[in-house]
Amino acid sequence: MGNTRHNSAAYWQPAFLICTAVLALAGGGMSVVTAKLGLYLKKEPLPLKKPLDALDEEKLAPYRVVARQIIENDDVLRSLGTEDYIQWVLEDPRESVPSTVRQVMLFITYYKLPDRVPHVPEECYTGGGYQRLATSAVGFRIGAPGGPRDVPGRYLLFGKVAGSVSLSAERFPVVYLFRVNGEYAGSRDDARIALNKNIFGKHSYFCKIELIFNQSLAVPTKEDAVAASEKLLAVLLPLLEQNHWPDGR
Repeated sequence: MGNTRHNSAAYWQPAFLICTAVLALAGGGMSVVTAKLGLYLKKEPLPLKKPLDALDEEKLAPYRVVARQIIENDDVLRSLGTEDYIQWVLEDPRESVPSTVRQVMLFITYYKLPDRVPHVPEECYTGGGYQRLATSAVGFRIGAPGGPRDVPGRYLLFGKVAGSVSLSAERFPVVYLFRVNGEYAGSRDDARIALNKNIFGKHSYFCKIELIFNQSLAVPTKEDAVAASEKLLAVLLPLLEQNHWPDGR
């Protein structure tokens, strides 16, 4: 009985009462506090200025669109988490016909209400029967009206797992990067950091740009894949910035 009175008395100590009050306020009054501080823990959707599939082909010159692919499997599209995407095969006529980087698959996905960063190639392709053979951070020097700028990215090399007879490509490189709330990120971790620090923004978005060099039987070297990616991004990124991605984010 004495122990019971002693334990009950502990709940009436000032320190315990203060902690209880703070927790109650944190739970019940969080929306009021965040509103007064100008914090937005729950974001509102932020659509593109123009759909990705309205990307101006003429302004992609010298690149030509030679194929457009549509995801028809509802389960795959649901897993992707967005319907704002394009999957185009581009051709660079400046490259010779046998060049391993003359054609590239451009895969762009946009998330207007992100709460996570899904579907990085490291997981998608390994889940599809490939193994990752190489990974490295890369950078691109992109020209701009205000001068050149450095854009981060990521290079991956995938190879077919032994016994995966249904897969066509033996090996192929992938280069990708993110656009997150007006800045570029070269990995999923960096994209998440950029999303999480936007606590004062009413909206939040991210977009993944992925370049897959799987259109040739031969495998491009890392140097060739990165150089070809830089050339394409120098044309593509300004178009997305000016005509498609939201302003001032």
